[in-house]
Amino acid sequence: MSCLAPLQRRVVCSATRPLCQRSLQPGLTLPPQIRQASAATKHSPRKDPEKKKRKPRTTFVQYDLKDAEQFALCDAMRYIRAFEVGRAPTSSKYEMHVKLRTLKNGPAVRNRLRLPHPVNTSLRICVICPPDSPMAASAIKAGASLVGDDSIIDAVKDGRIEFDRCLCHVDSLQKMNKAGLGRILGPKGLMPSSKTGTVVRDVAASVRDLVGGSEYRERLGVIRMAVGQLGFTPEEMQRNIRVFMDGVKKDLAQLSDRISKEIHEVVLSSTNAPGFSLNGEFRSATSPPTRDLSVL
Repeated sequence: MSCLAPLQRRVVCSATRPLCQRSLQPGLTLPPQIRQASAATKHSPRKDPEKKKRKPRTTFVQYDLKDAEQFALCDAMRYIRAFEVGRAPTSSKYEMHVKLRTLKNGPAVRNRLRLPHPVNTSLRICVICPPDSPMAASAIKAGASLVGDDSIIDAVKDGRIEFDRCLCHVDSLQKMNKAGLGRILGPKGLMPSSKTGTVVRDVAASVRDLVGGSEYRERLGVIRMAVGQLGFTPEEMQRNIRVFMDGVKKDLAQLSDRISKEIHEVVLSSTNAPGFSLNGEFRSATSPPTRDLSVL
């Protein structure tokens, strides 16, 4: 009992002793710097110092071609034909994809050229000009499928657009604009205009260029165009590709010195086949004879 007496006295004293409040006096307040710092640490999320804001890319992503597998033209055609087994020779098309090293916000390359061996031979061309004029006769002789002015305007207003390209003679331009065909043909990309070179004086020459001509345009840093039908021989493909690449290089050379566009890769594909990167050669040591690729 004598040992427990001091312990009991301590417990009683601590129970009767008033609790001390750990707070500031009523007259004292925290400085504004401390209050702001404490509020920021409570409510703001912690920022990782290692994570930095990435700057958006100004160029398109291009891969290194040192380790990439590339093919000669005959080898690429052989593999593409394996994917196109059973297809009609005129239904599937060979397509070229020219990848460029260019800025995202730079001007786009766009042009039209005439290939030695036309790809799309079923193009329907419409010419808006007086039907009884010598221009109409020359346009029909050159290969136009529709020629006239009032009859074509009425057909377009009725929703009957039976053509793939449309040309307009300069003498019929005012009549066409007055008819309001831009609201109908404009969204379809068929409205003639001087900017696109479809408002012409020599309609016969323009029709001949359209019959065997092809258009290409740069989109997302890649220029695409059909360069052949599935039934084309390797020699015909070679001539078409050479003309196409010469046209693209000429367009790139005509750009301003401040605009940098360079060819990075050339890929050959088809309607149902993947792309095969070309190395610039016509045949390789293991390529089949060209006569074997001339027959489907």
